[in-house]
Amino acid sequence: MKKLILSATIFFIVVHIYAGGYRVALQGQKQLAMGHTGVAVINSAELVFFNPGGITYLHDDFTVSVGMNAIFNNITFRNEEFGWNTKADNEISTPFSAYMAYKITDWLSVGLGVYTPYGSSTSFPTDWEGSHLVNNISLAAIFVQPTLSIKLNDKLSIGGGPIYMNGNVEYNRNLNRGLVNEQGQRSNVTIEQSGITAWGYNLGMMFLPGDKTVIGINYRSEIIAKAKNGDATFRNIPATLSPLFPDQGFNAELPLPAELTVGISYKITDKWLVAADFNRVFWNSYESLDIDFLINTPALPDSVNPRNYHNTSTYRFGAQYTANNKFVLRGGYYYDETPIPSGYFAPEIPRNDSHNFTGGLTYNFNNNFSIDFSLLYVHFEKLTDSYNYYQENGVNIPFGGTYENNALIPGLGVTYSF
Repeated sequence: MKKLILSATIFFIVVHIYAGGYRVALQGQKQLAMGHTGVAVINSAELVFFNPGGITYLHDDFTVSVGMNAIFNNITFRNEEFGWNTKADNEISTPFSAYMAYKITDWLSVGLGVYTPYGSSTSFPTDWEGSHLVNNISLAAIFVQPTLSIKLNDKLSIGGGPIYMNGNVEYNRNLNRGLVNEQGQRSNVTIEQSGITAWGYNLGMMFLPGDKTVIGINYRSEIIAKAKNGDATFRNIPATLSPLFPDQGFNAELPLPAELTVGISYKITDKWLVAADFNRVFWNSYESLDIDFLINTPALPDSVNPRNYHNTSTYRFGAQYTANNKFVLRGGYYYDETPIPSGYFAPEIPRNDSHNFTGGLTYNFNNNFSIDFSLLYVHFEKLTDSYNYYQENGVNIPFGGTYENNALIPGLGVTYSF
């Protein structure tokens, strides 16, 4: 039974959501509707996230923007060779964002952002064909970002601030492809960790070379998230093997990669504004995940898990049309590359390259209060691939097939300013 291993994927599947799984950007309703452009768009307090250097250019002294989205996933897996055809349960996630910006003087502004950039969930039918990799997984992570912005002159401003992360995760999978207890129930493990904290920072610069053009740059640092003494709970273990799988803790750490975004917006007329962003995510920092189980047994050694992710780019395009003093219409598109190399494609968050189509509008009740609507449709390219690093009895056993995945994400927000 020495090689009856609780695969090293236990925690790195949890990590997969943190570090590049179902990565859908939902950090503001106005900017999401414009193809999630925003590093060079002066619209609202959403700039706290998109470019803290720009909040000094907001027209009003005080601005608050709050919003929430609902994520409806549609994930299908099939393998024609073995006759497998499984659809993930359609669980709903509700990430949110809240931003505030306050102009102290004409050249100095402060801001605060609270948002959930890594909130997601996936749930497959219990004991499905890939249950040795995942049954269900969910993540909730909240980022808190205080911001300071300084206008150096009428054309140039800078800003930034620290980022504090607090999150929790829950994950369940079967121990292997066939182990059951005396009642025929599949042996499984649940991993839980709450209060995961880490620090990073966000820096931005905004340049206004003319009356119609805005150029923006934003850098978000790498964040190292550390799990300390998380809980690993084992269920339905055969009595003869239970000493090999004691309930226990584990430690691990992982990088949330740095991002660099550059963008430009141009005001074609008083009614039309167009924008384009280029986003680069430095996934190559995620080379491997090492897991330290606090109680080692012959069936549960410490593990090293190669990831070898590669850097990716996102190309974003958006437009805004001010119809009148009541309605502002928006639309956009962005193409988002996957960081996952071939052979590392696991079912917990099946994320291939994606095409993202956005739209939305703002309705202004008056000069101070407005409501924002957004809609995002995500179409992941169909992919046939496998995960090749699951082990039983010391042998790598690939698990693969064809994945089809899309998501519909409506959003609602409000903006208040004076």
